[in-house]
Amino acid sequence: MNSPKVISVNISEKKGTIKHPVEEITVTEAGVMEDAHAGDWHRQVSLLAMESIEKFSKEAKRKINFGEFAENITTQGIELPECHIFDRFQIGETELELTQIGKECHGTACAIFKEVGNCVMPKEGVFCRVLKTGNIKPGDPIVYVPKVFRVSIITLSDRASGGRYEDRSGPKIREILDSFFSARNQRFEIHNVLIPDDADALQKLLIQHKNDGADFIFTTGGTGIGERDITVETVSGMLDKQLPGIMELIRVKYGMEKPNALLSRGVAGTIGKTMVYTLPGSVKAVTEYMCEITKTMEHALFMLHGIDKH
Repeated sequence: MNSPKVISVNISEKKGTIKHPVEEITVTEAGVMEDAHAGDWHRQVSLLAMESIEKFSKEAKRKINFGEFAENITTQGIELPECHIFDRFQIGETELELTQIGKECHGTACAIFKEVGNCVMPKEGVFCRVLKTGNIKPGDPIVYVPKVFRVSIITLSDRASGGRYEDRSGPKIREILDSFFSARNQRFEIHNVLIPDDADALQKLLIQHKNDGADFIFTTGGTGIGERDITVETVSGMLDKQLPGIMELIRVKYGMEKPNALLSRGVAGTIGKTMVYTLPGSVKAVTEYMCEITKTMEHALFMLHGIDKH
């Protein structure tokens, strides 16, 4: 495959219209200067692969010009539809973060559809927001940087940390998350830590992992009402925003059959751009909790980073 590079840069003055190639574009914090799609939103810059254009050109039996599908940047050497949200593209000094793959097609209400007869952008185009500004021109190399999701799992247990009990709940969370990310073909790093039921140690780890860029932090243990159960108090005092719904659902769902589940005090919320969940210390409870939590993890991260996926 060819080394990834820019084939064409294109702009248009109105949304829903074909763009025209230019010699160079200036990418500002709002998007491409003088382009209709610039603004304070998550779809500031659009990209479409030359490979997608060539495929469609064969189906349409005519040449498709750069910008006809309203892409700001025509690329070569990257399978854009196979990328993931939060992946990044470095082009010179410019850095773009992928925020959406495809879009709604407006059919005959769209000027592009009327003129071209179809549109490949809804399926194979991608949209980005600007992380670093700069200029982009044809021939510029593209460095593709896949997103690596970072996860920290903290087990709190006096007995396990003292070697008197095997930590099984932390490894179980890791196993479930391994399947979760692998099924989505996403890159990830998971770190397990085992500490006593110590509020100061937990607080230091939460700050450290948040500063290291963790996307998710899971704690296991210390959610009960025992004297040494300090996880909930420690985490609650550090959360910027709480998400009570997920934990309330879990307690009610499993507490209907097993009332003891209602005694768990687990919380969920955010610390900066990090999602935090506090889970009980048993393998069975961890499995039940993760079954519900994984259903909302992806969307929670989108919301936290201002990506509109409604």
